[in-house]
Amino acid sequence: MSFESRWNPEGPAVQARREAMRARVAELRALEQRAADKSAEARAVFEKRGQLLPRERVGLLLDPGMPFLPLCTLAGYLQDTKEADASVPGGGMIAGIGFVRGVRCMVVASDSGIDAGAIQAMGLDKILRVQELALQNKLPFLHLVESAGANLMKYRVEGFVQGGALFRNLARLSAAGIPVITVQHGSGTAGGAYMPGLSDIVILVRGRSRAFLAGPPLLKAATGEVATEEELGGAEMHASVSGLGEYLAEDDREALGMAREVVARLALTPALSRKRERGLPLPLPQAGEGRGEGGVREDLLGLMPPNLREPVDMRDIMLRLVDDDSLLEFKPLYGAATVCAQGSLDGHAVGFVSNNGPIDVAGANKATHFIQWMCQLGHPIVYLQNTTGYMVGKESEQDGMIKHGSKMIQAVTNATVPQITIQCGASFGAGNYGMCGRAYAPRFLFSWPSAKTAVMGGEQAARTMQIVTEAALARKGQQPDAAQSQAQFDKIVSVFEAQSDAFYTSGLVLDDGVIDPRDTRAVLAFCLETIAEAEAKSLRPMQFGVARM
Repeated sequence: MSFESRWNPEGPAVQARREAMRARVAELRALEQRAADKSAEARAVFEKRGQLLPRERVGLLLDPGMPFLPLCTLAGYLQDTKEADASVPGGGMIAGIGFVRGVRCMVVASDSGIDAGAIQAMGLDKILRVQELALQNKLPFLHLVESAGANLMKYRVEGFVQGGALFRNLARLSAAGIPVITVQHGSGTAGGAYMPGLSDIVILVRGRSRAFLAGPPLLKAATGEVATEEELGGAEMHASVSGLGEYLAEDDREALGMAREVVARLALTPALSRKRERGLPLPLPQAGEGRGEGGVREDLLGLMPPNLREPVDMRDIMLRLVDDDSLLEFKPLYGAATVCAQGSLDGHAVGFVSNNGPIDVAGANKATHFIQWMCQLGHPIVYLQNTTGYMVGKESEQDGMIKHGSKMIQAVTNATVPQITIQCGASFGAGNYGMCGRAYAPRFLFSWPSAKTAVMGGEQAARTMQIVTEAALARKGQQPDAAQSQAQFDKIVSVFEAQSDAFYTSGLVLDDGVIDPRDTRAVLAFCLETIAEAEAKSLRPMQFGVARM
């Protein structure tokens, strides 16, 4: 059964939704630009040292005009400070998937223009996430390192312990046959020295690269020995004496050119020619407005209401993502509030799962059937989240909502095809789980600025606590104080609303980034092609990663 949209893009409510979404997209771009501007404040220092700024390094490494998908750009937002106007997102690093000499790669760069590249708490979560993405998608891992290491003034023991996973992942990548290439632009001290140490290929920059387990101050404090930075861990020493580096460059530009030459010889591009025959998508946006101006892409701005209380037919979103505006809906008359459909996106056959209301027993069973059907066909599944969760109530419970919802969660958990999640609107309660939320390890997960994630809505949580409090007082023979009750209600709503906001959850790295709705098709196409390349790629895994000699 095909679906034809009856949505009116010219209605006044739609215009209001569009303006609200434009405002949120503008706020997103401003936050991303804040990180770039903060890093650029160090330009004079970098130029004096003969260095390039971190974003300039990434730009020179990547192929010009080719797609680049930034990842976790809001990492750390509101975690460094609770002041929204002062928080600098990004987690102290730049990360994304792009092309280097025609090879699709994961690129990570220390944003050393901010706090000398010191590793931030959410920056650690960010790099762990992109390392996992590199491993899942068989992407060469290119690391542009210049880091002051951990900020000892903000030391927390859990960061030290969890930080070991960063180095473990480098070893996992290498052992899986995925090249790990590091350009050491500046310092790598203590744990930071293991970044080049656990890389397959290291490129050093004369006069700038440093790598030592203990820098001169710590060495003197620990042993009393006095040594210069060059003696301990300079580029020339590591290139000629310790053997830590394979190549020695004269400056950042030459080092990045060397990295491109190394990648060119990886021979890891089996699926790229197929993509070029179809034509590459436009480069993905990194700042400013989305590229989907006009037509059906522009419609995506006006489909999701800002307060998430107005009804949305998620098929209208599906219709604006697929090729040829064509959808084949699955079991449309059964469990109608849960929407399952097949379509083609940039030539890739995919299944869509979404919701036009709570997930009831029929909807859960339909979704379970559809997920298994997609697994049989080998088609990736795209989840478009907009649900208040699973249906509650006496009738629903007696019909077996728990066991049928559990079947759906079983199917999501054990699906044998790649799954991609877009959080468009509400993502509440167990609906977040059944619709392949972060805890269910989708291959990629992105949020629209309108998305909200929480165990329940703020007002529902506040009302629940109000009922519980009033019942407790009644058992004691007491009456609730109206002013106190309202104050508690307002406080709970405020807490839930603040923590459910897409920018806040993205700051906690609970997604892979917030995207402009108009870019959803381009992002999904890029991810699907990344997945297809990974499935076609043959690696040469080893028992251990490459050991430095």
